Amino acid sequence: MDDIARLLAYEEIRQLASRYAVAIDRRDIDALVELFIDDVRVGRDSYGRDALRANFEESVGAIRVSILNIGTHQIDLIDDDHATGHVYCKAEIADGDRWIHQAIRYDDTYERRDGHWYFVRRLHKLFYGAEVGVNPLGLPPANWPENHDGLGTLPYEEPTWQAFNDG
Repeated sequence: MDDIARLLAYEEIRQLASRYAVAIDRRDIDALVELFIDDVRVGRDSYGRDALRANFEESVGAIRVSILNIGTHQIDLIDDDHATGHVYCKAEIADGDRWIHQAIRYDDTYERRDGHWYFVRRLHKLFYGAEVGVNPLGLPPANWPENHDGLGTLPYEEPTWQAFNDG
């Protein structure tokens, strides 16, 4: 792999992690499953994006709002079509009436197929999850820019988020 191909691989893999976070927060399950290889293993004995879709619908459907913030991303290219990586993530999650902060590390396996990089596997490893004192979803509307604190319009205004929660 020449230097330009290596840089392009790093960037496309970095975009996978960012697109994953945005898709989760927007509840864009279609975009989310497209980040994975088409024959992705889900659990012990299920395969494919349909199985992955069902898995994400269940897990993401269990929380109200999420905010994933991607940080450190280590990528190790194995060859032209295979790589591994570690992605650090700070998350804020509404779990019922509780507001949770999490520190996560995703342990990833990537593969390039048909010229594009995909997740083969993504393991969610938790450093911690801790409830914080104030659940911001219970605040009155901020009406930004009138007020700096209060409830905003995201993710509620996102069409994919609305469709996911209406479905």
